[in-house]
Amino acid sequence: MSRSLLRGGGATLAVVLAAVWAFPVYWMINTSFQTPASINRLTPTFFPTSGTLSNYQSVLADNGFLAGLGMSLTVTAIVLVLCVIYAVLASFAIARFRFRGRTSFVLAVIIVQMLPAEAMFIAQYKMLASVNLLNSIIGVSVIYLAMVVPFTTWMLRGFVAGVPVDLEEAAMIDGCTRMGAFRRVTFPLLAPGIVASGVFAFVQVWNEFALASIILTENDKATLPLWLRDFAQTSNLGVTEWGQVMAGSVLVAIPVIIFFMIVQGRMAQGLVGGAVKG
Repeated sequence: MSRSLLRGGGATLAVVLAAVWAFPVYWMINTSFQTPASINRLTPTFFPTSGTLSNYQSVLADNGFLAGLGMSLTVTAIVLVLCVIYAVLASFAIARFRFRGRTSFVLAVIIVQMLPAEAMFIAQYKMLASVNLLNSIIGVSVIYLAMVVPFTTWMLRGFVAGVPVDLEEAAMIDGCTRMGAFRRVTFPLLAPGIVASGVFAFVQVWNEFALASIILTENDKATLPLWLRDFAQTSNLGVTEWGQVMAGSVLVAIPVIIFFMIVQGRMAQGLVGGAVKG
């Protein structure tokens, strides 16, 4: 009896916590379908039975949204592909080879993650300005790549260490080179870990705002978070259109949701696999 009560209490607590976590998301979606009169009403509307799509139409009609969407997709795709390549090679080198300076390199990766990003903004801005890469896809991609590679490398290191080296040695005995053994044996086994670490890199790059606001100062080079800030500051007679702002927030979140739906199976395998040995 006591065990059943404990299990039921835990399940109830989990449901309550999930509802508390999901309520802001629900309220954002709910507000995006309401008219300004309904939003400004003293009595909140929890179910917009007479909802409207005008907020989404206004967002999609804004030229800055499509430009920001293209900028965010381009930068995120570039960073994600290069990050996976660099992180896989670096994590394989750390986990498999013993070389001078290996410990120092691992410590450097950890220390880079400990530094607050704001402490490097001035140096990064001056570096890009010196090579004329401000307000450019290449410039912001390079900075984002340096931002996500250390964590991705550290995360993938655990997955590489979890793959027995005997499998690679057996493949080399059968005639594979070291690179061939990595490509045919190790890399397929790392797929769940690559997906799991890639998800974190994707979310971090897609939602990054502070650094982009410094590097990308031209409106036609803004990413979606920057566009959303400017869109929220645009007022009609001094009144913020919260319905449109929430509609824009929903549209900004949709690509992340789609990405999660595509890779969620591999991500679950990767998280469990990384917890076994690292």
